[in-house]
Amino acid sequence: MAATPGLLYVTMAPHASLPSAQFDDWWNNEHAPLRLRLPFFTNGFRYRASDLEGSGKGLPEWLAIYDVTDSAELVKEPYTTLRTDRVKTQREKDTMKQITVGRLIYDLVTSQQAPSFTPLEAITPESTQNVLVVLRLSVHPDKRKELESWYTNEHIPLLSKITGWRRTRLFQTSAVESANEIEYLAVHEYSPANGLGGPEWKASVSTPWSESIMSSVVTHLARRTYNLHYVFSSAPRDLAPLASTSAVPLTSLDALTSTHPAASSSTPSITSYITTPDGAQLSYTLSGSTHAHAPLLLLSNSILVDPTIWTAFLATFLSNPAHHKYRILRYHTRGRTAHVGSADPITLAVLAADIVHLLDALRVPRAAALIGVSLGGATVLTAALRYPARVAAFVACDTNAVAPASNRSSWGERVGVAQGEAALSATGEAIVGEQLAEMTAKRWFAPPNHGGAAYARVKGLVAANSLEGFRRSVEALCEYDVREEMKGCRVRGLLVVGAEDGVLPKTMVEIARGVGGGVELNVVPGAGHLPMVEEPEEFARVVGEFLAGGE
Repeated sequence: MAATPGLLYVTMAPHASLPSAQFDDWWNNEHAPLRLRLPFFTNGFRYRASDLEGSGKGLPEWLAIYDVTDSAELVKEPYTTLRTDRVKTQREKDTMKQITVGRLIYDLVTSQQAPSFTPLEAITPESTQNVLVVLRLSVHPDKRKELESWYTNEHIPLLSKITGWRRTRLFQTSAVESANEIEYLAVHEYSPANGLGGPEWKASVSTPWSESIMSSVVTHLARRTYNLHYVFSSAPRDLAPLASTSAVPLTSLDALTSTHPAASSSTPSITSYITTPDGAQLSYTLSGSTHAHAPLLLLSNSILVDPTIWTAFLATFLSNPAHHKYRILRYHTRGRTAHVGSADPITLAVLAADIVHLLDALRVPRAAALIGVSLGGATVLTAALRYPARVAAFVACDTNAVAPASNRSSWGERVGVAQGEAALSATGEAIVGEQLAEMTAKRWFAPPNHGGAAYARVKGLVAANSLEGFRRSVEALCEYDVREEMKGCRVRGLLVVGAEDGVLPKTMVEIARGVGGGVELNVVPGAGHLPMVEEPEEFARVVGEFLAGGE
């Protein structure tokens, strides 16, 4: 059977007992993302009623609409499983007890849109706004075709003449609903500056055909108006409700998603994940400013470690009140775990695309800066070269513009060391193990820092890395060359290198000359391969000054 595009239409009226912060965090960061991760959900939007002082008084304040590729998916697994208590967190159960919910499924009948129409889910630099006018119509059963003909042939064409009109869609009660009566749903979208109530609108509802439809076809009509409040996505990202003392922390049943309100941590944060088109699972933590459009700094790790390498740097960086305006995105780069996806081989192009997938999922049109080290440095440089519209600036640390000829053999030997040790995690997964971890930490850290607390932490991170993830992701270090692309770079950049990082201080002098018209190279004294770990205060100063210079 052919798929029937449809709409999931959900009204919500939170009870007075439910704190708004808990309601917002649950809806934006838990409930909706679970649905948007299902492949047949194409988008999701949250609207707030604008007619509560008029015709909508006493009616639900909130509306969510989700476009689906096939309405039939809404009455079978996996969607129906999401609605059962066995997969709901206790927080979701407690929250939903305090909400009156209305839920309807509709099938698409017809749709017309303005030539300039852009889907609301598109990632654009402009703040997304939309006005929604919704009509629910009951009609005489034998006159349904007349209503549909009127909408298609006269009413929508007249509506299209109204200033600000974007799109009109007509739906009917879905065939998957057990309904005795077919109801129609007309969904009209307008820009905030529109001609609703003006002469064109009046003309659209005062024709002889229109009057005939209302007098002899429609038996009941209910009209609501809404303003767009939030665009849902599969990646939880709303930090705003977590600033409230009434926010309730979340830990999902699979432990992959959690929210941390300011009341329970130093700064609000969200930990969750995205799944790339080829199936790689990338865990991330979003923290910092709670403003929805705050500038975002993305941090990309070296191979064999995790985002905690940035902890000491961030503590210093965020101690400066001028930096509180930033959101900070840290993520497990592809290869930290065995969930590396089907891309084969994993290349810098794949890793740079991962950054764009993260920005898309979090609805960030353009990152304020990408900051990366080692493989992460090459990744952010590649992202800046290939996606300049998505990157305002980059900081590439302790990296190279071309894979040294010896990389394949040297990294192959390191994979062999890890395979030879055959270390296992507590859960039985093959991991890198202690032998390569000790070799790596000694190579990365300046000699005076060997054996210290930071050294031990990084060594532990390396040892715990997935062996399969390491084996697959190391391919990105074996064959790449962005020197030619660098010549045309127009993204503002900075290079940073630890003074004790072998030959890289000299190598990066050449890289600095080759990027566009040339970029600054900052050498961090006393640091090896991970300056943000060994010299976090100096690294924070360098990054802070660079960011301030671009404002």
